[in-house]
Amino acid sequence: MNEEQVVLSCNHLQKTYSQGPQVVEVLKDINLQILPGDQAAIVGSSGSGKTTLLNLLGGLDLPTGGAVYVGGKSLAEVNETERGYLRNKYLGFVYQFHHLLGEFSALENVCMPMLIGGLSVEVATEKGAEMLARVGLGSREEHKPSELSGGERQRVAIARALVTQPRCVLLDEPTGNLDRQTAEEIKELMLELNQVLNTSFIVVTHDEVMANSMKRKLVLEDGQLHE
Repeated sequence: MNEEQVVLSCNHLQKTYSQGPQVVEVLKDINLQILPGDQAAIVGSSGSGKTTLLNLLGGLDLPTGGAVYVGGKSLAEVNETERGYLRNKYLGFVYQFHHLLGEFSALENVCMPMLIGGLSVEVATEKGAEMLARVGLGSREEHKPSELSGGERQRVAIARALVTQPRCVLLDEPTGNLDRQTAEEIKELMLELNQVLNTSFIVVTHDEVMANSMKRKLVLEDGQLHE
């Protein structure tokens, strides 16, 4: 498979932090390649560096060594504006605490990344409504996050991540705050959208049921990633 078909990759990724005179090596030599429609779960003990790795893959942080490539470009070699453009065009993000804006409706939250990307309000609203319907929330467009259940808020977050049609969505503990039944519904929704949209998913999770349902399960241990 040629480089243009690779959605996201990293080569010899390293991340160290300095704590006074001590240097802590969190990630040592991470190599990963994500292809269209991929499903990859990253598991590991608390403090193993899973969220650090996800932030590096998403260009929210920069590595100490090695490189992350999105859309064929190294995130470390472009400026912050270009990095933001690549994130908006190629990537979607879903967090454990959904990070919805409380003063805006579900539909307005979903439209936000499209408006930031330069789409008109009319087009963004149409696409946002379609995506909310796709995640089963067509009747909840005008509800604010405080009026939605935990599972519904996470569905809105997933709709927001997918509405720009990114090639890859990065999810950090997407079922971490949900009861088992709701977590199962979110997992099934993700797998369905993965199939229908051919969007790649990288999921950091402690949820073994979620991890075992992915095509690939990667273990982060001692700063290294093992398939």
